[in-house]
Amino acid sequence: MTQTGELYAQALVWVDAGRAVAIATVIETWGSAPRPVGSVMIVDATGAMAGSVSGGCVEAAVVVAAQDAIAAGRSVVLSYGVTDEDAFAVGLACGGQIRVLVEPVGAVMPVDLLRQIVVAAEARRPVAYEVDLTRGTRRLLGVQAGRSGVLDEGRKFLNVLRPPLRMVIVGAVHIAQALVPMARACGYLPIVVVPRSAFASVDRFPQTELVVDWPDAALAQMELDGHTAVVTLTHDPKLDDPALMAAVTSDVFYVGALGSTRTHAARVARLQAAGLSDAQVARIHGPVGLSLGGRDPAEIAVSIMAQITQVLRQS
Repeated sequence: MTQTGELYAQALVWVDAGRAVAIATVIETWGSAPRPVGSVMIVDATGAMAGSVSGGCVEAAVVVAAQDAIAAGRSVVLSYGVTDEDAFAVGLACGGQIRVLVEPVGAVMPVDLLRQIVVAAEARRPVAYEVDLTRGTRRLLGVQAGRSGVLDEGRKFLNVLRPPLRMVIVGAVHIAQALVPMARACGYLPIVVVPRSAFASVDRFPQTELVVDWPDAALAQMELDGHTAVVTLTHDPKLDDPALMAAVTSDVFYVGALGSTRTHAARVARLQAAGLSDAQVARIHGPVGLSLGGRDPAEIAVSIMAQITQVLRQS
């Protein structure tokens, strides 16, 4: 799950345990606000909390307001100005303003609706949580595109909840060892696919999902969606080619393959001979990564991470 999905799940655990809970969500920001629209914090009646709506600037005030909202059984919209001084304390250059919607679960936000959000997150199914700020109604919508924010001239708030980003890395090589922590730091769930168990070492890839299987079989078991990147690093056609064929015929947003220009040209010829179209082959970024001139594994991993970020944010 994304961090937001995990917070909704934690809120549901608290509710099911009999705790009174409110969910605070950033619905609007101006200036250099510390947290983006859609950021969530959960608070129970005792003041226990998880998550963040401001990076530390106004959390204490939101906790108190959430406790009051739980006691009153009503939602409330809070407005805060984050001063330059407070912003600097949390590492920002300047301040900003935020509006936060606080919703007691049960009294305002239906428990069944919260449960549906958690189920969707676990199933990697994108949904949008819509709140009518004037009528007080709430519902879940299917979502294909769009972003979180206030709509209809301030009458509605939409929180678009997408599955977490994943990076499927084929090959447990040195570049993969450098790439995995970079991917994790950028918000991806890294998954390393390797057919040889000897390379699937927890020591080499701590706290990482390791799939010991042939890449084509492993990828066939994954739902390769538009929130997934696939990178092949083995240099071995019998491993990389089937994985690339699975990736380019799916909805993944990025496909990259390690190898020189000459290696990639030979790869393209093989994949075309195997029946891939020119458009499908053109989806492969090869040689993988931005041309930064790096040579060691960490530098190559930086170039791969940079290119994936460029494709994700600029496409």
